[in-house]
Amino acid sequence: MTASVYRSKLAYPQDGVLEMAQRLGLPPDDVRHSLTLLSEMALLRGGGADGQGRAIDPQLALQLLQARQQAELAAQQQRMEATRAAVVGLMAEIADSSAQESSKAGVRYLDGIDAIRDQIELLSAETRFEVLTFAPDSQMSQASIEAARPLSLRNIEQGIVMRTIYLDSIRHDSHAREYATWLESAGAHVRTRPVLPNRLTIVDRRSALVAVDATNTAAAAALVTSPGLVSVLVTLFDHMWETATPLGQTAAPCEPDFLTRQQAAVLQLMAEGRTDESIAHSLGVSTRTVGRVITGLLTHLGARSRFQAGMRAVQNGYLSHSPH
Repeated sequence: MTASVYRSKLAYPQDGVLEMAQRLGLPPDDVRHSLTLLSEMALLRGGGADGQGRAIDPQLALQLLQARQQAELAAQQQRMEATRAAVVGLMAEIADSSAQESSKAGVRYLDGIDAIRDQIELLSAETRFEVLTFAPDSQMSQASIEAARPLSLRNIEQGIVMRTIYLDSIRHDSHAREYATWLESAGAHVRTRPVLPNRLTIVDRRSALVAVDATNTAAAAALVTSPGLVSVLVTLFDHMWETATPLGQTAAPCEPDFLTRQQAAVLQLMAEGRTDESIAHSLGVSTRTVGRVITGLLTHLGARSRFQAGMRAVQNGYLSHSPH
Protein backbone atom coordinates (compact mmCIF):
# COMPACT_ATOMS: atom_id res chain seq x y z
CA MET A 1 0.00 0.00 0.00
CA THR A 2 2.78 2.47 0.92
CA ALA A 3 4.58 1.65 -2.33
CA SER A 4 1.37 2.36 -4.29
CA VAL A 5 1.01 5.74 -2.59
CA TYR A 6 4.65 6.54 -3.37
CA ARG A 7 4.23 5.65 -7.06
CA SER A 8 1.01 7.68 -7.23
CA LYS A 9 2.72 10.72 -5.70
CA LEU A 10 5.52 10.45 -8.23
CA ALA A 11 3.08 10.25 -11.14
CA TYR A 12 0.60 12.83 -9.85
CA PRO A 13 2.55 15.21 -7.58
CA GLN A 14 -0.33 17.70 -7.42
CA ASP A 15 -2.71 15.17 -5.79
CA GLY A 16 -3.77 15.68 -2.20
CA VAL A 17 -4.96 12.99 0.21
CA LEU A 18 -8.50 12.81 -1.14
CA GLU A 19 -7.37 12.68 -4.78
CA MET A 20 -4.90 9.88 -4.06
CA ALA A 21 -7.47 7.96 -2.02
CA GLN A 22 -9.93 8.14 -4.93
CA ARG A 23 -7.29 7.29 -7.51
CA LEU A 24 -6.00 4.27 -5.55
CA GLY A 25 -9.33 3.14 -4.12
CA LEU A 26 -8.03 3.43 -0.54
CA PRO A 27 -9.49 5.00 2.62
CA PRO A 28 -8.06 8.51 3.21
CA ASP A 29 -6.71 7.46 6.64
CA ASP A 30 -4.67 4.69 5.00
CA VAL A 31 -3.25 7.19 2.53
CA ARG A 32 -2.33 9.55 5.38
CA HIS A 33 -0.61 6.72 7.24
CA SER A 34 1.39 5.81 4.15
CA LEU A 35 2.38 9.44 3.59
CA THR A 36 3.60 9.65 7.17
CA LEU A 37 5.72 6.52 6.66
CA LEU A 38 7.13 7.94 3.41
CA SER A 39 8.04 11.13 5.21
CA GLU A 40 9.77 9.19 8.00
CA MET A 41 11.70 7.21 5.37
CA ALA A 42 12.82 10.48 3.75
CA LEU A 43 10.96 9.56 0.55
CA LEU A 44 8.65 12.54 0.89
CA ARG A 45 9.83 16.08 1.47
CA GLY A 46 7.64 18.79 2.92
CA GLY A 47 4.03 18.32 3.93
CA GLY A 48 3.58 14.75 5.15
CA ALA A 49 0.21 13.32 6.11
CA ASP A 50 -1.58 16.26 4.45
CA GLY A 51 -0.45 15.06 1.03
CA GLN A 52 1.26 18.32 0.08
CA GLY A 53 4.80 16.92 0.19
CA ARG A 54 6.97 16.13 -2.81
CA ALA A 55 8.09 12.58 -3.56
CA ILE A 56 11.82 12.50 -4.26
CA ASP A 57 13.43 10.78 -7.24
CA PRO A 58 13.52 6.93 -6.87
CA GLN A 59 17.26 6.76 -7.58
CA LEU A 60 18.01 9.27 -4.82
CA ALA A 61 15.52 7.52 -2.56
CA LEU A 62 17.38 4.23 -3.02
CA GLN A 63 20.68 5.85 -2.08
CA LEU A 64 19.16 7.43 1.01
CA LEU A 65 17.53 4.17 2.06
CA GLN A 66 20.76 2.21 1.67
CA ALA A 67 22.71 4.75 3.68
CA ARG A 68 20.07 4.75 6.41
CA GLN A 69 19.87 0.96 6.54
CA GLN A 70 23.63 0.58 6.72
CA ALA A 71 23.76 3.05 9.59
CA GLU A 72 20.96 1.24 11.45
CA LEU A 73 22.63 -2.15 10.94
CA ALA A 74 25.97 -0.83 12.14
CA ALA A 75 24.38 0.71 15.23
CA GLN A 76 22.46 -2.46 16.00
CA GLN A 77 25.53 -4.65 15.64
CA GLN A 78 27.43 -2.33 17.97
CA ARG A 79 24.68 -2.69 20.59
CA MET A 80 24.74 -6.46 20.20
CA GLU A 81 28.51 -6.59 20.56
CA ALA A 82 28.45 -4.34 23.60
CA THR A 83 25.85 -6.55 25.27
CA ARG A 84 27.73 -9.73 24.42
CA ALA A 85 31.01 -8.25 25.68
CA ALA A 86 29.38 -7.24 28.96
CA VAL A 87 28.00 -10.76 29.51
CA VAL A 88 31.31 -12.39 28.59
CA GLY A 89 33.11 -10.02 30.94
CA LEU A 90 30.74 -10.86 33.78
CA MET A 91 31.20 -14.59 33.24
CA ALA A 92 34.98 -14.14 33.14
CA GLU A 93 34.87 -12.25 36.44
CA ILE A 94 32.83 -15.02 37.98
CA ALA A 95 35.24 -17.67 36.72
CA ASP A 96 38.32 -15.76 37.94
CA SER A 97 36.97 -14.82 41.35
CA SER A 98 37.67 -16.88 44.41
CA ALA A 99 34.74 -18.64 46.08
CA GLN A 100 34.93 -16.25 49.03
CA GLU A 101 34.90 -13.11 46.87
CA SER A 102 32.05 -14.45 44.73
CA SER A 103 29.99 -15.30 47.79
CA LYS A 104 30.28 -11.72 49.01
CA ALA A 105 28.84 -10.54 45.69
CA GLY A 106 26.01 -13.05 45.85
CA VAL A 107 27.55 -15.26 43.14
CA ARG A 108 29.34 -18.57 43.68
CA TYR A 109 31.20 -20.45 40.96
CA LEU A 110 30.54 -24.19 40.56
CA ASP A 111 33.14 -26.13 38.57
CA GLY A 112 32.08 -29.36 36.85
CA ILE A 113 28.94 -31.42 36.49
CA ASP A 114 29.25 -33.09 39.91
CA ALA A 115 29.28 -29.77 41.76
CA ILE A 116 26.32 -28.61 39.65
CA ARG A 117 24.31 -31.77 40.40
CA ASP A 118 25.03 -31.50 44.12
CA GLN A 119 23.78 -27.91 44.10
CA ILE A 120 20.65 -28.87 42.16
CA GLU A 121 19.83 -31.53 44.77
CA LEU A 122 20.35 -29.02 47.58
CA LEU A 123 18.17 -26.40 45.89
CA SER A 124 15.48 -29.01 45.23
CA ALA A 125 15.39 -30.02 48.87
CA GLU A 126 15.02 -26.37 49.91
CA THR A 127 12.34 -25.45 47.34
CA ARG A 128 9.11 -24.25 48.90
CA PHE A 129 6.80 -22.76 46.26
CA GLU A 130 8.22 -22.22 42.73
CA VAL A 131 10.77 -23.37 40.14
CA LEU A 132 11.32 -21.42 36.91
CA THR A 133 13.47 -23.04 34.22
CA PHE A 134 15.00 -22.34 30.81
CA ALA A 135 15.71 -25.76 29.27
CA PRO A 136 17.61 -25.19 26.00
CA ASP A 137 17.82 -28.90 25.15
CA SER A 138 16.37 -29.83 21.78
CA GLN A 139 16.98 -33.53 22.45
CA MET A 140 16.75 -35.52 25.68
CA SER A 141 18.06 -39.01 26.30
CA GLN A 142 15.77 -41.59 27.83
CA ALA A 143 18.15 -41.88 30.78
CA SER A 144 18.01 -38.16 31.55
CA ILE A 145 14.22 -38.19 31.25
CA GLU A 146 13.85 -41.08 33.69
CA ALA A 147 16.20 -39.36 36.12
CA ALA A 148 14.17 -36.14 35.97
CA ARG A 149 10.69 -37.66 36.39
CA PRO A 150 10.81 -38.47 40.16
CA LEU A 151 12.16 -35.02 41.10
CA SER A 152 9.56 -33.22 38.96
CA LEU A 153 6.74 -35.38 40.28
CA ARG A 154 7.79 -34.80 43.88
CA ASN A 155 7.80 -31.04 43.36
CA ILE A 156 4.36 -31.07 41.77
CA GLU A 157 2.89 -33.30 44.50
CA GLN A 158 4.20 -30.87 47.12
CA GLY A 159 2.29 -28.05 45.43
CA ILE A 160 5.35 -26.38 43.97
CA VAL A 161 4.59 -24.33 40.85
CA MET A 162 6.81 -25.39 37.97
CA ARG A 163 7.14 -23.27 34.83
CA THR A 164 9.53 -24.51 32.14
CA ILE A 165 10.41 -23.05 28.74
CA TYR A 166 11.90 -25.39 26.14
CA LEU A 167 13.05 -24.72 22.59
CA ASP A 168 10.44 -24.99 19.83
CA SER A 169 12.59 -27.78 18.37
CA ILE A 170 11.57 -30.25 21.12
CA ARG A 171 8.27 -30.52 19.29
CA HIS A 172 10.17 -32.56 16.67
CA ASP A 173 12.00 -34.83 19.14
CA SER A 174 9.81 -37.71 20.30
CA HIS A 175 11.51 -38.28 23.69
CA ALA A 176 11.64 -34.59 24.64
CA ARG A 177 8.09 -33.93 23.45
CA GLU A 178 6.77 -36.98 25.33
CA TYR A 179 8.46 -35.88 28.56
CA ALA A 180 7.24 -32.28 28.22
CA THR A 181 3.69 -33.55 27.59
CA TRP A 182 3.90 -35.81 30.64
CA LEU A 183 5.25 -32.93 32.73
CA GLU A 184 2.31 -30.75 31.74
CA SER A 185 -0.23 -33.51 32.36
CA ALA A 186 1.23 -33.96 35.86
CA GLY A 187 0.49 -30.33 36.67
CA ALA A 188 3.50 -28.33 35.51
CA HIS A 189 3.31 -25.45 33.02
CA VAL A 190 5.29 -25.82 29.78
CA ARG A 191 5.90 -23.42 26.90
CA THR A 192 8.36 -23.19 24.02
CA ARG A 193 10.33 -20.46 22.22
CA PRO A 194 12.53 -20.52 19.12
CA VAL A 195 15.57 -19.30 21.12
CA LEU A 196 16.62 -19.34 24.77
CA PRO A 197 19.56 -17.32 26.13
CA ASN A 198 21.05 -19.96 28.43
CA ARG A 199 20.30 -22.79 30.87
CA LEU A 200 18.69 -21.24 33.95
CA THR A 201 16.88 -22.45 37.07
CA ILE A 202 15.33 -20.02 39.55
CA VAL A 203 14.13 -21.37 42.91
CA ASP A 204 11.61 -19.48 45.04
CA ARG A 205 12.79 -16.20 43.47
CA ARG A 206 15.74 -16.21 45.89
CA SER A 207 18.38 -18.39 44.16
CA ALA A 208 19.30 -18.99 40.53
CA LEU A 209 21.62 -21.44 38.83
CA VAL A 210 23.02 -20.16 35.53
CA ALA A 211 25.28 -22.04 33.11
CA VAL A 212 28.56 -20.19 32.63
CA ASP A 213 29.05 -21.49 29.07
CA ALA A 214 25.84 -21.68 27.01
CA THR A 215 27.52 -24.08 24.57
CA ASN A 216 28.67 -26.48 27.32
CA THR A 217 26.23 -26.21 30.21
CA ALA A 218 27.82 -29.10 32.12
CA ALA A 219 31.23 -27.40 32.40
CA ALA A 220 30.42 -24.82 35.06
CA ALA A 221 27.61 -22.80 36.59
CA ALA A 222 27.09 -19.73 38.74
CA LEU A 223 24.88 -19.89 41.81
CA VAL A 224 23.30 -16.44 42.14
CA THR A 225 21.84 -15.38 45.49
CA SER A 226 22.10 -11.60 45.20
CA PRO A 227 18.48 -10.30 45.44
CA GLY A 228 19.13 -7.69 42.75
CA LEU A 229 20.60 -10.15 40.26
CA VAL A 230 17.90 -12.76 40.96
CA SER A 231 15.23 -10.09 40.39
CA VAL A 232 16.74 -9.31 36.97
CA LEU A 233 16.72 -13.01 36.05
CA VAL A 234 13.09 -13.37 37.16
CA THR A 235 12.15 -10.39 34.99
CA LEU A 236 13.95 -12.00 32.04
CA PHE A 237 12.09 -15.27 32.63
CA ASP A 238 8.71 -13.53 32.87
CA HIS A 239 9.35 -11.69 29.59
CA MET A 240 10.34 -14.93 27.84
CA TRP A 241 7.30 -16.70 29.31
CA GLU A 242 4.89 -14.08 27.99
CA THR A 243 6.30 -14.44 24.46
CA ALA A 244 6.45 -18.26 24.54
CA THR A 245 3.87 -20.66 23.09
CA PRO A 246 1.96 -23.12 25.32
CA LEU A 247 2.94 -26.70 24.54
CA GLY A 248 -0.59 -27.62 23.48
CA GLN A 249 -0.69 -24.90 20.83
CA THR A 250 1.02 -24.74 17.47
CA ALA A 251 3.93 -22.29 17.49
CA ALA A 252 2.40 -19.18 15.93
CA PRO A 253 4.10 -17.12 13.21
CA CYS A 254 6.14 -14.18 14.40
CA GLU A 255 5.28 -10.60 13.54
CA PRO A 256 5.44 -9.52 10.81
CA ASP A 257 3.30 -12.46 9.79
CA PHE A 258 5.34 -13.16 6.64
CA LEU A 259 8.01 -14.88 8.77
CA THR A 260 7.79 -17.99 10.91
CA ARG A 261 9.15 -17.86 14.46
CA GLN A 262 12.16 -19.88 13.32
CA GLN A 263 12.87 -17.57 10.39
CA ALA A 264 12.58 -14.50 12.61
CA ALA A 265 14.94 -16.06 15.17
CA VAL A 266 17.53 -16.97 12.51
CA LEU A 267 17.32 -13.47 11.05
CA GLN A 268 17.89 -11.87 14.46
CA LEU A 269 20.88 -14.14 15.20
CA MET A 270 22.35 -13.41 11.76
CA ALA A 271 22.12 -9.69 12.56
CA GLU A 272 24.20 -10.37 15.67
CA GLY A 273 26.95 -11.79 13.48
CA ARG A 274 26.50 -15.37 14.69
CA THR A 275 27.89 -18.29 12.68
CA ASP A 276 25.66 -21.04 11.30
CA GLU A 277 27.00 -23.40 13.97
CA SER A 278 26.20 -20.94 16.75
CA ILE A 279 22.72 -20.31 15.36
CA ALA A 280 22.09 -24.06 15.12
CA HIS A 281 23.11 -24.51 18.76
CA SER A 282 20.83 -21.70 19.93
CA LEU A 283 17.84 -23.12 18.06
CA GLY A 284 18.57 -26.75 18.83
CA VAL A 285 18.65 -27.73 15.15
CA SER A 286 21.29 -28.90 12.66
CA THR A 287 23.52 -26.55 10.67
CA ARG A 288 21.90 -28.01 7.54
CA THR A 289 18.51 -26.82 8.78
CA VAL A 290 19.95 -23.37 9.47
CA GLY A 291 21.34 -23.29 5.93
CA ARG A 292 17.94 -24.12 4.49
CA VAL A 293 16.26 -21.41 6.58
CA ILE A 294 18.83 -18.80 5.50
CA THR A 295 18.42 -19.76 1.83
CA GLY A 296 14.66 -19.32 2.23
CA LEU A 297 15.15 -15.94 3.91
CA LEU A 298 17.38 -14.70 1.08
CA THR A 299 14.73 -15.73 -1.42
CA HIS A 300 11.92 -14.17 0.61
CA LEU A 301 13.80 -10.90 0.99
CA GLY A 302 15.01 -10.87 -2.62
CA ALA A 303 18.61 -10.63 -1.40
CA ARG A 304 21.81 -12.01 -2.91
CA SER A 305 23.90 -11.87 0.26
CA ARG A 306 23.45 -11.93 4.02
CA PHE A 307 24.42 -8.27 4.25
CA GLN A 308 21.79 -7.31 1.69
CA ALA A 309 19.27 -9.48 3.53
CA GLY A 310 20.07 -7.58 6.73
CA MET A 311 19.53 -4.25 5.01
CA ARG A 312 16.16 -5.31 3.65
CA ALA A 313 15.16 -6.85 6.97
CA VAL A 314 15.74 -3.48 8.69
CA GLN A 315 13.79 -1.71 5.93
CA ASN A 316 10.84 -4.08 6.36
CA GLY A 317 10.88 -3.85 10.15
CA TYR A 318 11.79 -7.51 10.67
CA LEU A 319 14.65 -6.76 13.10
CA SER A 320 14.11 -5.45 16.60
CA HIS A 321 16.21 -2.60 17.87
CA SER A 322 17.34 -4.28 21.08
CA PRO A 323 19.13 -7.54 21.82
CA HIS A 324 16.71 -10.43 22.18
